[in-house]
Amino acid sequence: MDLGDEESSPWGDVPSRSSPAPSTAKADQNDALNADSRPPSSTPAAGPTSTTAAAAAATAPRSPAGRGPRRRQHGVQSTKLEAVDDPLGPLGAPTPSAGPEAAPPAPPQKEAAASHMTQPAPGASTPSLGGMMDSVNLDDNDDEQPRAQGPRIPPPVQAPSSPAPQRQTQPSVSVEQAAKPTFIISVGDPHKVGDLTSSHTEYSVTTKTTSKGYRNPEFTVSRRYRDFLWLYTQLHNNNPGVIIPPPPEKQAVGRFDADFVESRRAALERMLSKAATHPVLQHDGDLKLFLESDAFNVDIKNKERKDVGLSESKGMFGSMLSGSSGKFVEHDDWFHDRRIYLDALETQLKALLKATDAVVTQRKGLAEACGDFSASLHSLSAVELSPALSGPLDSLSDIQIRIRELYERQAQQDVLTMGIVIDEYIRLIGSVKTAFQQRQKAYHAWHSAEQELQKRKTNQDKLLRQGRSQQDRLNQLSADVADAERKVHQARLLFDDMGRLMRSELERFEKEKVEDFKSGVETFLESAVEAQKELIEIWETFLMQLDTDEGETFLPPAGVVASSNADQMTSSQGSSASQDLERSGANNEAMAEARG
Repeated sequence: MDLGDEESSPWGDVPSRSSPAPSTAKADQNDALNADSRPPSSTPAAGPTSTTAAAAAATAPRSPAGRGPRRRQHGVQSTKLEAVDDPLGPLGAPTPSAGPEAAPPAPPQKEAAASHMTQPAPGASTPSLGGMMDSVNLDDNDDEQPRAQGPRIPPPVQAPSSPAPQRQTQPSVSVEQAAKPTFIISVGDPHKVGDLTSSHTEYSVTTKTTSKGYRNPEFTVSRRYRDFLWLYTQLHNNNPGVIIPPPPEKQAVGRFDADFVESRRAALERMLSKAATHPVLQHDGDLKLFLESDAFNVDIKNKERKDVGLSESKGMFGSMLSGSSGKFVEHDDWFHDRRIYLDALETQLKALLKATDAVVTQRKGLAEACGDFSASLHSLSAVELSPALSGPLDSLSDIQIRIRELYERQAQQDVLTMGIVIDEYIRLIGSVKTAFQQRQKAYHAWHSAEQELQKRKTNQDKLLRQGRSQQDRLNQLSADVADAERKVHQARLLFDDMGRLMRSELERFEKEKVEDFKSGVETFLESAVEAQKELIEIWETFLMQLDTDEGETFLPPAGVVASSNADQMTSSQGSSASQDLERSGANNEAMAEARG
């Protein structure tokens, strides 16, 4: 009886047994049925069974077997927690109901095995587990108890819904675009500096960039023309095979004229913009020094002093730039065709530039002629005594002044639209030819290294044929041969890499040439159309002014004016003809009367 009472303990702290007695199990079933049939008020009174179980638990010795089920008490509770049906799911989201007969989710396998080990008999463990499930409260907070009955607000640990659309709306850019910096470079404020002997023009170079290699995102420095020449030379030396955007040519006469200074400023700005947007040149250290340095001349001297020590250790790169003699025969048909194409393109561009200069000269000549015409009309209006004629003559003189300014402005626009693009690409072809020359030098350096390798191999073979015991010299020659082979390999790789680089550079050159010429021609045509519209407006305004001075308020169209003039001429001609006929008839009558 005591054993049966111990097995019906509500805490389940019963020593594990292989098989309970049948009488004990039957007695437990009867007790469970009697407990279920009692009213709720009699439930707290445990009766003799519970009293006996409590006394047995108090008097029983604390053996390891008795402590085992107490350690598994947490497992029983976790099994009950997993079996609770939450309509909102683990994260507070409503889960679709499978119907009134939907079974609760099954507990994990491990915890089910633990509960099976702690239950000696199904009939004995069922009432104790049911009581435990009824007594367990999952909600520790009383305020959240109503939320378990209906839809509840998601817990605060859930991520808010607003940041997710913001992450989705951000534009996705590639790694290359994110790593590629942007440059906006402007060259302006040309001003003359120095006295008569050392006078020169300085420009303000303003740079706006997103590159992290610069100290500030926006900065301005002052540079002169020879600084741009230094940058062009350094970029050529640092990047063999790359087409370097060139600066404008030197000009000794008229270098302080306003038109020349403006065209040079625009050319220098295009040079820096193209160099900064080039994927290779934008990472050059000399370009960074040019754009950012405040003490530019001092930094150049320090750099040249450092380069003197580094020039001796340049290796194959330095020997390639030092120049070599020998005739170069192009074996690649692609480069041969491009060289012929560039020569023909340079010839045509020079002819086009000459024609453009002739057009600009003609426009400037028209402007001067309009100025002379205006001066003559003004002199004539001053001599004329009649104000009805002197006023229109003076107005026509003013109109010629405006037309002269229009021609001068149009000539300047032609230089800045078409002329500067043509001149830039003529100089760019010169940069392409310089890259071709650097490739030829790399080819000569490669073959020179091969000749040196062959010479050292010949010496090594000669020493081996002699059969003398000169091991030190043989080892030295072997080291020299290995070094020569390494140089030949480097020269071959450099020549091949330069060829691939020049192929991509020439493709980039062709693409940019089409875009620049298309933009230049469009701007040239737009400026020409605007100039003609302005000229027509000037003449129409002058005609309306003349009509207003004569007292006419309505200006009919040209066709109406022509037809009315024709009608007036026809009527006048008809009236004059009728008058002539009447006069001839009267004369005939007078002559007849005189004869009679």
